[in-house]
Amino acid sequence: MPFIYYMRIRALFFLFFIVSQHLLAQNPLVKIAKVKYKGGGDWYANKTSLPNLIQFANQQKKMGIDPSPETVELTSPMLWNYPFIHLTGHGNVLFDKEEQKNLRQYLLGGGFLHIDDNYGLDKSIRREMAKVFPELSFVELPFNHPIYSQAYPFPKGLPKVHEHDGKAPQGFGLIYQGRLICFYSYECDLGNGWEDESIYHDPAEKREAALKMGVNILQYAFLHP
Repeated sequence: MPFIYYMRIRALFFLFFIVSQHLLAQNPLVKIAKVKYKGGGDWYANKTSLPNLIQFANQQKKMGIDPSPETVELTSPMLWNYPFIHLTGHGNVLFDKEEQKNLRQYLLGGGFLHIDDNYGLDKSIRREMAKVFPELSFVELPFNHPIYSQAYPFPKGLPKVHEHDGKAPQGFGLIYQGRLICFYSYECDLGNGWEDESIYHDPAEKREAALKMGVNILQYAFLHP
């Protein structure tokens, strides 16, 4: 190869490197977080679920999410660093007045909350979210809502991962001035479907459906701030 061509290729390589580093600096990986709450419920449940969902979303849809999800308390100033937060567990949830205020400001400011009932969360989470938004009530989203077709089609709504009480899975939302600010997956157990296969030994197709629905929720949250 003539020397001049070698130098041109070398210059182009360095130019590409500089531009890519600049773009990376301008567009860092998006961070998401799991909510640590009080009240006695196991907020830490499903330890492998969010990392697995992130890996799937990044591999399948190039979503650019940091592979290590954070943990955040609703009183933390770090809360506003995450466009998407996830809350799950089996037991009681309790928000104090500062947490209620912060969560309301976070959601009205463009943040998004996904609540996944891991069985036993329903009564307390409805009570606490009514304190955050006393003027709103959870409404069941119709199957033609965009969250069910954002990246993958779910014409019948949420997939059923685990039986619980044998009820049909339901997707509820809090809608503020036309914007879905909180999505609540009930009688579905999406988070268990995101877990490592070795934990529940769910069929591959069930786990894949759960992960695809998780991607829908993430994409919807990112595209509708």
